[in-house]
Parts: sequence; structure tokens; C-alpha cells
Amino acid sequence: MCYSAQIWSEFRTFEREFGAVMNIHQYVRLFWERRKDRTWRKIPKRMKDAFANPRNDAEREIAAIVAEGDAEEAHALEAELFNQKTRLTNAERALQSKPTKKAENDKRVATDKIARAQRQLDDLRRKEPLPRDSRIFPGQYAPVMIAREGKREIVPMRYQCRLPGWNEIMERKYPGTYNARRDNLEKTWGKLFGYQHGIMVVNAFFENVSRHKMEHRDLAPGEREENVVLEFNPSPPHDMLVACLWSFDERDELYSFAAITDEPPPEVAAAGHDRCIIPIKPENLNAWLAPDPANLAALHAILDDRDRPYYEHRLAA
Repeated sequence: MCYSAQIWSEFRTFEREFGAVMNIHQYVRLFWERRKDRTWRKIPKRMKDAFANPRNDAEREIAAIVAEGDAEEAHALEAELFNQKTRLTNAERALQSKPTKKAENDKRVATDKIARAQRQLDDLRRKEPLPRDSRIFPGQYAPVMIAREGKREIVPMRYQCRLPGWNEIMERKYPGTYNARRDNLEKTWGKLFGYQHGIMVVNAFFENVSRHKMEHRDLAPGEREENVVLEFNPSPPHDMLVACLWSFDERDELYSFAAITDEPPPEVAAAGHDRCIIPIKPENLNAWLAPDPANLAALHAILDDRDRPYYEHRLAA
């Protein structure tokens, strides 16, 4: 599964490299909805920062929404800092007079929440870009390139696919639909595979693995399983065109997608993980984005004839 990925998050990169056109309506809707329902953090920082220098009225409208959303988020974080600092002060005062488990817990929780809120506030205000600004997790949003009526289009989509006919209840029951297993494409994903294909551009991906599997050993007697996060980078370094499937729910006007995964190459399996994304070759891009549902064999051939870098790995920062 692709637990997390570092992506192209700026629409202008897609415009420059692929001649794709941004879907203005969906960008406006996404930013407005995430601001309204207080899920602003689901949009990667770099995806918002891409509108810092708008070129036209449509981009200026989005830039205004971003500025308002960031200001509201900053206000919420400042309020959180004030509340947790007050909680910390009260806990420390209580510990000086009469130590209790409640006061100890309040001090620990407040300290953690202060540090987290301060990091988020610093990131929100930071101007210089960092790689983590383009990292996405399931439930967050990313630009996905699709093709409609022969034209390439950039649509912001949620990284967790709502399959056709599903609703939010089904999503909560099956939360792993950011991963479309290749061995299940013609079953669970049959209404999308061969019909609605997309591309997410990725330059690194991250996976949860068990430490003992990464270290090629069995658990020691009494040892608990420990999770670590590994960062995988293609060697030689390059941007990968990751094969995706996407869906559109008309009721909520929700675009969502999943990355197709397959059995891992030897170096990923040796690192302790059992799945891997499928980057397609640039020469197969047009055929992938304009699939023929009557010729699924050709689509499987594209997935077989994949970009095949060596994946170096390290513990994620």
C-alpha cells in the first residue's frame, strides 16, 4: 500500500510538462469546502502556496480563499496555544502544591499539544518551501491528471477512493481504498479500471513496516512488534507517473482516487513491505489516460511494461 507519497502539488508543473489545464471549478470548490468544514489541513501546503502569484481572475479568487483559510487556521492554532499554555500553567501550579496523576497527565498532554500547534503554526507562516509541504496521506488532497474529450486536465482529488455506489458509511467500513490492488482490478475496481484512469506524479513514497522484518529477524521472546516508516526513493532520482483510478460522486461533487499497487520488487520486499506503486512509462501515458474497456489486456500490458527504478530506502525523518 502507498501509506504516503511526496507528489507534484503545483498545477503549473502539470501545465508546463504535460500541457494539462487546471479544473478551476474543482479547485475553487475544494478550497471553499475545506475552509467551510474546518478540514483545511487536508490540503498540502505546497498545493495552496501554488496560488501565491495568481495570473488571472480565477487564480486570484482561489488565492483569496487560501489567504482567508490560512488566516482562520492561524487564529485557531493561536487559540489552541493559549488554551494549552493555560492548561500547562495550571498543571505545574498544581504539581507544586500537591502532585496528582491528573496534573501529571495534564502537563504531558499540554506540552505535546503546544509543541504540535507551534509546529503547525510555524509551517503555516513559513515562506520557503520544504519537501514535506508536498507530502500527502490518505484522506488528503492531491492534483491528479486525467483526460477528457482528448484534453489533459488537472483535478484536485481526495487520496481515498469512494467507489461507485458507495457513501460515507461504506468508506468508514472499508478505509483502505487509497490502494487499488492489481489482482483485484477487474473485481472490486471493475467499474473504474478501463474507464477512469489518472496519474499522480510522485518522487518518493513512504510505507509502514515492522522493524523486525526490516532487520530480517524474528521477534525476540517478549518483544512487541514495532512499526517504523520507511522512505523509498527511485534511483536514479526522477519523477514517477503513478497509475491511478478515480471516481466522481455526484451527490457530494467529490473526486477521489486510488493508486494501483502490485507485488513489490525484491528491494522493497527485502525492506519489509509487501506492496508497491506502479509507475508507468511516459510513452504509455496517452494510452493509459484514454483506456479502452474492451481491451483490458492492453492496460495490463502497460502495467507490466512499467518504469522500473531501483528503490533505495531509509528511515523517514
